[in-house]
Amino acid sequence: MTQIAPYGTWTSSVSPQLVATAAPAMEQPSVDGENLYWLESRPAENGRTTIFKRDGRGEIRDILPNPLSANSRVHEYGGAPYLVVDDILYFVLQDDQRIYRMHADGTQPRPEPLTPDNQDYRFADLVLDTTRQRLLCVAEHHRPGAPEPHNFIATISLDGSQQVSELVAGADFYACPRLSPDQRTLAWLCWRHPQMPWDGSELWCAPLDDQGYPTLRQWVAGSSRESICQPQWSPGGELFFISDRSNWWNLYRQTNNEAIEAIYPMPAEFSAPPWRLGVATYGFDAQHRVVAAYVQAGEWHLATIDLDSKQLRPFDIPYASIGSLAVVGDQAWLIGGSPTCGSALVTINTSSGDAHTVHPRTASPLGADGVSLPQAISFPTIDHSSAHGFYYPPCNPAYTAPPGEAPPLVVMCHGGPTGCADTALNYKIQFWTSRGFAVVDINYRGSTGYGRRYRDALTGLWGIIDVDDAVAGARHLVARGLADPRRMIIRGSSAGGYTVLAALTRYVDFSAGASYYGIGDLEILARDTHKFESRYLDQLIGPYPAAQDIYRARSPIHHLDKLSSPVIFFQGLDDRVVPPQQAQLMVEAMQRKGLPVAYVPFPGEGHGFRKAANIAAALQAELEFYQQVFALPPCTPGAQLAAEH
Repeated sequence: MTQIAPYGTWTSSVSPQLVATAAPAMEQPSVDGENLYWLESRPAENGRTTIFKRDGRGEIRDILPNPLSANSRVHEYGGAPYLVVDDILYFVLQDDQRIYRMHADGTQPRPEPLTPDNQDYRFADLVLDTTRQRLLCVAEHHRPGAPEPHNFIATISLDGSQQVSELVAGADFYACPRLSPDQRTLAWLCWRHPQMPWDGSELWCAPLDDQGYPTLRQWVAGSSRESICQPQWSPGGELFFISDRSNWWNLYRQTNNEAIEAIYPMPAEFSAPPWRLGVATYGFDAQHRVVAAYVQAGEWHLATIDLDSKQLRPFDIPYASIGSLAVVGDQAWLIGGSPTCGSALVTINTSSGDAHTVHPRTASPLGADGVSLPQAISFPTIDHSSAHGFYYPPCNPAYTAPPGEAPPLVVMCHGGPTGCADTALNYKIQFWTSRGFAVVDINYRGSTGYGRRYRDALTGLWGIIDVDDAVAGARHLVARGLADPRRMIIRGSSAGGYTVLAALTRYVDFSAGASYYGIGDLEILARDTHKFESRYLDQLIGPYPAAQDIYRARSPIHHLDKLSSPVIFFQGLDDRVVPPQQAQLMVEAMQRKGLPVAYVPFPGEGHGFRKAANIAAALQAELEFYQQVFALPPCTPGAQLAAEH
């Protein structure tokens, strides 16, 4: 029988350990002959990222010997750390950032290094130039004494000499080196401070001379106010790319007469923000069609676009989140997630639409009636604009709440701040809803997926309208009777952690907060962060130090007199993006003022936790923190787990 129990006290089968290990994160599928490869994170193996292979017989195995991990640190966020061609694997080793080569058939026990040791290079986004027997890649050189790393497109010789040479340089950042099918022309992206790649970037191409160096460089598209993503060459040698020149990240191509043609204009985003290298949301099938994923109002879709008739045909598939698309022949492979199932690697026949799961598809431990399903909401903001999000009601078939009780609300703030909440099954959300908490995942202004103007609304106003939207979303749910105004929580990570701290110092709506590696002092972030984001705040707040007064005005650490709610901080001690000093200063300042605060540091973790034990420990500590704040009885075992940290 269903038990009657207050919201927030329900016993749940979604343990912190399940959240940490239930669904491995997969990305970047690629195809080499009959073999399919992909990256997969292994939280239970100290968070390493390995490479899986599915051969023509359907057998799946890990081809990267444990404890090796493939992970690039270019731009700190990395991405695209491997390539397989003719059964040869090229990959970036996380430990030393060198490129290695090995047979992908398991016959080579020790990989061979292709780049020098102890030279402080980082590499990503590998391309094989078979004509000249070299790799092309994005490179980053951390030269001793230099004010910032040097970024360029590099060539890596395959003759064993470990020679690294500059091919293209001069801009602050590079991405996506792409060789034409005949390997005679190179295309690439670049951008300069203070732009981020979603603010403005440029697409260039150049023919290669007999020595393989670019000549007659040609600007194709892009500027400081136009973002270009994902250049690709079609099988016929046409250069395709994604641009937001129409307000939406849509598909374009450069025709033979060098004109730029829109492929299928529509109010949808065909790309995610390129925080990591290797983002891939479209490809070409054997029927002269583009196979593309796109997002509208937070929901992802997959379709083919016929390049002759210009007709779009959507696939009828259940995936609300689509990422890391690869297309070869009449097959597409993607990472897809639905509101009721965790992410899986899926293959789709691009002609018939038949879809099959490759790896893995496991039944949810919650059962069909135990999953809290998202409800899309749009709501008026405090300044009479509008924002969006997804509301998840409490859901546990074993419990019901007493009549007339409204649930405590967890407001989730995504990172970026250019991230975007989607509706794929997320056990971090179900962790709360299955215990009797409601959750709202906010897509505040500045989020992607709603066009450039929505994204640009945050320009100069970070810490203002993202906070306002989080508060407005919570108040909207209270007005509808879907949340208890006396028990509202706000939590977020990275940029979302900053939104949390800013909200707690500007508003009194929230009774508690959780900051995962968030920012408390914007001036420290402007002075002490990595190159990729070193000028990001120019766009979000204003140039530093010219706008120092604004930085101080929006830094939560200077407004603790307005903070009265308890806060728990989680911090990786190896974080280079938001260094531990940020959390430590906030905690110390709150302690001096006698404000309720908790601090949970994790040695060996960076910007985002990778180890299963730490992910579980953080969730358990956060739950117990709220139980103390709201005087709730424990609803799950494991108090000692949090106490040990």
